Amino acid sequence: MTQLDEQWIQKLPKICLHDHLDGGLQPQTMIDIAQEIGHELPSTEREKLQEWFFEAANSGSLERYLETFTHTLALMQRAEDLRRIAQEHVLACAADGVIYAEVRWAPEQHQRAGLSLDEAIRAVATGLNDGMEMVAQTGGRVLVNQILCAMRDHNNSRQIAELAVKYRSWGVVGFDLAGAEENHPVEQHREALEYLAENFMPVTIHAGEAEGLHSIRSALLVGRALRIGHGVRITEDFSYTTAGELDPDGKIMPQTPKDQKILQLGALASWVKDRRITLEICPCSNIQTGAAYAVEHGVVDCSRVAKSLAEHPVNALREAGFAVTISPDNRLMSGSSVTAEFVHLAKNFGYQVQDFFELTTNAIEGAFISMEEKQHLMRAVQGAYMSVFEQQNSVEEEEN
Repeated sequence: MTQLDEQWIQKLPKICLHDHLDGGLQPQTMIDIAQEIGHELPSTEREKLQEWFFEAANSGSLERYLETFTHTLALMQRAEDLRRIAQEHVLACAADGVIYAEVRWAPEQHQRAGLSLDEAIRAVATGLNDGMEMVAQTGGRVLVNQILCAMRDHNNSRQIAELAVKYRSWGVVGFDLAGAEENHPVEQHREALEYLAENFMPVTIHAGEAEGLHSIRSALLVGRALRIGHGVRITEDFSYTTAGELDPDGKIMPQTPKDQKILQLGALASWVKDRRITLEICPCSNIQTGAAYAVEHGVVDCSRVAKSLAEHPVNALREAGFAVTISPDNRLMSGSSVTAEFVHLAKNFGYQVQDFFELTTNAIEGAFISMEEKQHLMRAVQGAYMSVFEQQNSVEEEEN
């Protein structure tokens, strides 16, 4: 892929549904805040600090990966810092070509310096508005809303749920359960999830990342989740048979080789696919955390973890008909963005404009916004993608 190819991908309008505020700080901002509050960082040089975070996240060590968040969270305890970081997140989205985003964070993790939950939420809301106004002043447009996270291993999910409903008018559009899946089931937060359902607050739940089908099933049945955060382990509900076994006489698939593998979906996977439950796939992050099973020759191997993006099941999920969307998860730790994720898809799977258009429209359909806002985004996206498609066709015709 040429640099020119990457430039057109960067310019495509994008939708980002799975982005953690505490995973996307700017290195210089971290250095500035750390100096003010006396927090020691692994480095005080911007480039070296960025490298440390990326290397720690890619180390294969859970301890080192978690250490990265101890630093970012330590720098997000004052209202002015939350406001600055939220504002810079909007600017990063705009630079990424994102025109609509939902950024998630857990207010309860930002109270060490005495902030109340309400003060923290208002600080982030103010920062997001600051950022959107700055983008508008330069002639751009981006809308960034909040998703409030409750932590699976804590017991205050009902309080966070109430705050999500309370701050709807401040741009809070959804609720998420985040944190360790193992030993902290969705069922422990049933009261909060019931409250959210009663108040028509959309829910997305981290599931199918560290655990498999039970976690996804609980997110859907107990959490009434409209989206699944990551969800890559839905592939545990994939099985394969051969064309010969399905059609021994060759009457139904006469042109298909007898030994060709045919995908069979279990009941849970079929439900997720058929109901268009949005999968918030974060390929680079999944490789870092070992969340995804490997794919070889189009077949998912649940005995082996994907070690490279070429082995990631994102394309297998798309080909199977799931509502796949693409997000960076943690921009700092993964050294990623939606643009970077798209570029990886182009390099590893040959994705073109029409593929990115499908991923983007999937994200619009899954966004926690009104139908009118979705229609507005869809019109903006259709025009932009059609323009790029026509430009590329014109170039190809000239070359031929």
